[in-house]
Amino acid sequence: MTSTNISESIPFYDVFGYYEWTLTLADPRTKGWPMVDSPIPTLTGVCIYLFLVWIGPKIMRDRKPFDLTTFLVPYNLAMALLNLYICLQLFIGSTMRRYSYICEPCRQSFHPAELRIVDAVWWYYFSKVLEFSDTFFFILRKKDNQLTFLHVYHHSTMFSFWWIGVKWVPSGSTFLPAMVNSFIHVLMYTYYGLAAVGPHMNKYLWWKKYLTILQLIQFTVAMILGINGIITGCEFPLWMHYTLIGYMISFILLFGNFYAQAYMQGKPIQQFEINCIDMGAIKKSE
Repeated sequence: MTSTNISESIPFYDVFGYYEWTLTLADPRTKGWPMVDSPIPTLTGVCIYLFLVWIGPKIMRDRKPFDLTTFLVPYNLAMALLNLYICLQLFIGSTMRRYSYICEPCRQSFHPAELRIVDAVWWYYFSKVLEFSDTFFFILRKKDNQLTFLHVYHHSTMFSFWWIGVKWVPSGSTFLPAMVNSFIHVLMYTYYGLAAVGPHMNKYLWWKKYLTILQLIQFTVAMILGINGIITGCEFPLWMHYTLIGYMISFILLFGNFYAQAYMQGKPIQQFEINCIDMGAIKKSE
């Protein structure tokens, strides 16, 4: 019996049965890797994250904000270096395998270059749980205005979606969004690492809004590639193309609204980028 026949024989309401079937399609290269085999670690992490987003501001309401400035410099530096490592690994591996930037099937190959890509995709997934710290720093510093829907939506969904990626398609076309986003995160965390040094760095940080523009370009290109994959019949899970398109549309709308308010309507900037740490000491002159 083929996998298609198996899927058709499972009633749509048999969620566990359907999940058991999907496990037969999981990529064998990440089997046994930390947090990959079961969705429980990821779902638990997201639930704890959302709970802390809800309870954190209540706990801090009558307390003084923590001064985390000395900690934020090494944190941002470490996150920039981790994303640089991920970006370089994906670039090197995809170049060695001559990956297409338009459509690259997930072949489940154990070639060393493919395993380099798979390893980098896992680190990219893991970096999303580390980025929960961005939110926790907001809470501890009583920057509640930074806990926007955009911020929480992005952090909680990215960790969840990339578990799916690393379990079922940790190579192929998956490499491109991870590589590009890691590159942007290098710039982003570098920006905030410099900002954390002190106000005297402000004159070197004129390029803030261009990071938001880069992100909007990233989301738009990813959406176009998803549409192209459906039209051309790219050998990649069809439902992932549709999910990618919908996810990117949500980001384009949310980031577009933020950019319009922050840079086109002259409103005070509440948040630069959903993964960023608002240093507070930066003089906002917009």
